[in-house]
Amino acid sequence: MNEHEGVWVFIEQNNGDIEGVSLELLGAGRKLADKLSVPLSGILLGMEIKSLAAKAISYGADQVYVIDDPVLKDYRTESYMKGVIMLAEKYKPEIFLYGATANGKDLASAVATDLSTGLTADTTMLDVDVEKRLLEASRPAFGGNIMATILCKKHRPQMATVRPKVMKALEPDNGRKGKIIEEKIELSESEMRTKVIKIVKDITKKVKLAEADIIVAGGKGLGDSKNFELIHELAERLGGTVAGSRDVVEAGWLPHEQQVGQTGETVTPKIYFAIGISGAIQHIVGMKNSELIIAINKDPNAPIFDVATFGIVGDALEIVPKLIEQFKQIRIETGGEVSYVGKI
Repeated sequence: MNEHEGVWVFIEQNNGDIEGVSLELLGAGRKLADKLSVPLSGILLGMEIKSLAAKAISYGADQVYVIDDPVLKDYRTESYMKGVIMLAEKYKPEIFLYGATANGKDLASAVATDLSTGLTADTTMLDVDVEKRLLEASRPAFGGNIMATILCKKHRPQMATVRPKVMKALEPDNGRKGKIIEEKIELSESEMRTKVIKIVKDITKKVKLAEADIIVAGGKGLGDSKNFELIHELAERLGGTVAGSRDVVEAGWLPHEQQVGQTGETVTPKIYFAIGISGAIQHIVGMKNSELIIAINKDPNAPIFDVATFGIVGDALEIVPKLIEQFKQIRIETGGEVSYVGKI
């Protein structure tokens, strides 16, 4: 395993731009590579995508391996797997990170199988044991009740998929220099067993939790679904988006696409209200990187207060109506948009 060296990040691209999770992973990968004193490499596959390599370098990569070929125009497991495996067998990375997107998870599992190595899925924390050169990939386990750190001691590369929004991208440095290494794939369209006929965009009206600046989330501490209407009212007053804990979704108070947590969405809003949410690990991993967290709970020892910026101990059914009234009084019109300022 001594021949394996370097940290790699799969650079997922769509519609001519790099996915946000890949930029976040370059930030995380930069920290791991610096600890190990090895280069950080981006792996970029597609058609007419060489120009994106400079962006990956500006976000922390030392070098980018590029395979630019018409057979890679659209994502397909077979073609992308062959390209990645060819690079991995030739250059032998020590650590290989992928975004936990639909394509990232599909590709990572296929590559791990072919390379006979381990893969930690849906990782929420990354670190490295420098002395033993082991990737420490942590994720909630047993229904979110504990954090498990998973090691791959006997095989390389050590691989993990990482959920979007749990890592932070570096500030881009457009003056940063790096190396672009072009490779070719020995695969023609006629050899492909699948073909992309048409790509249909998702046009369903789902709640875009990941894009929300203000999220008002409620938990089972509100008592019943009728009381949960306070969450909707506060969110409407703030111009925010409603979310909930897993218990709320399982009780049928909200649809699954509005769940925050390990088995739901990972979010990083500017303001996150956690109302009647105790703060199980399963939930916290999905919202802990919010800029400002305001927690309301009867239990002064609730774990949610450990990650909260501001905490209010008390009955949410008494506190939330007062908040709604206060926000009514401090509404400010700014350029056609409504924003709210004040202290809780």
